[in-house]
Amino acid sequence: MQNNDAVSGLSRRDVLGAGAGVALAATLGKPGLAVAKSPKDLNFSLSVPFTGQDSFRHIIAGYKDAVAKLGGTLTIADSNWDVKKQTDQIASFVASKPDALFVLPADPAAVSKAVVAATEAGIPTFLCDSYVPGATVNSVSMHNNFGMGAATAEYICKRLNGRGRIAIVNLPSNEAWDMRSHGMRFVLSRYPDIKVVAEWAFSLTGSVTPRQAVDNMLTAHQDIDAIWNAWDGAAIGAALAIRAAGHENIFVTGIDGGKQAFEYIKSGTAFCYTIAQSFYEEAYLSVYCAHEVLAGRPAPRIIVNAAYGVTKEMLSGDIPDDYDQPGVAAKLGWQRIL
Repeated sequence: MQNNDAVSGLSRRDVLGAGAGVALAATLGKPGLAVAKSPKDLNFSLSVPFTGQDSFRHIIAGYKDAVAKLGGTLTIADSNWDVKKQTDQIASFVASKPDALFVLPADPAAVSKAVVAATEAGIPTFLCDSYVPGATVNSVSMHNNFGMGAATAEYICKRLNGRGRIAIVNLPSNEAWDMRSHGMRFVLSRYPDIKVVAEWAFSLTGSVTPRQAVDNMLTAHQDIDAIWNAWDGAAIGAALAIRAAGHENIFVTGIDGGKQAFEYIKSGTAFCYTIAQSFYEEAYLSVYCAHEVLAGRPAPRIIVNAAYGVTKEMLSGDIPDDYDQPGVAAKLGWQRIL
């Protein structure tokens, strides 16, 4: 576990010093106005960009379970990555005057006006997975995207002993995801003998898949040592491309976590390391904070949720699909790195 220890060291010193500490030191939000309803009668609205992949399955479960346990009813709208559709859905929710609004932004900057309109209408608003620039909401439950990008880059640099040739698959589709690349570049700036020989940016509206992009990289560059990927879907595509090309010495990293990624890591593919986010707890905490505010109590303005560096050695037993539920990671012996 030497490589994992190296990433843990990064989380304590470099990453926290570079940005996560600011979030962890966030002050408590102002108490809300207590509503004249019992918790079971509260009406919540949730706007999400997607529901059809592993991470969103965990997020939706976190929201649903929290509402079921803490009280209320939940209405969910899925925009299928259409920013205009999400903007319209948020406006429709605001018009219905829910007791609280939850938003997981498809694009934080693009939905900013809609979220600002919600707060100006007096709707208690809670963000999940990302802040929204220009919007003063009640609470944000998120992960340290900069830190996750930095931690995976550090893993690569340490494993290559500070010298090698790497490729990069970016995810610049929104401001939050792009922070992962900023974290990666911050780490690479300290390793002058790590050379980036190929780079590609994924577009939600593009026709090229990460698998195809990595196929092209491997054709053009025969001496790639590792591939940094901004998310697990790209890491899986890269692992498939590497296997097809017969390049056994290349390894890849990802960010997200979940059953599918863990299966690839456990089976010994080129995809060997991911930062696993606490999606379930991230969503659950958003609902918890809403209940606190609606009861007239303060809630944290920013919560930085736990993330875990996962390797094959940590997946020797059954694949832990519930690792992101409160207390489960500790039972697995996993150590938080961010």
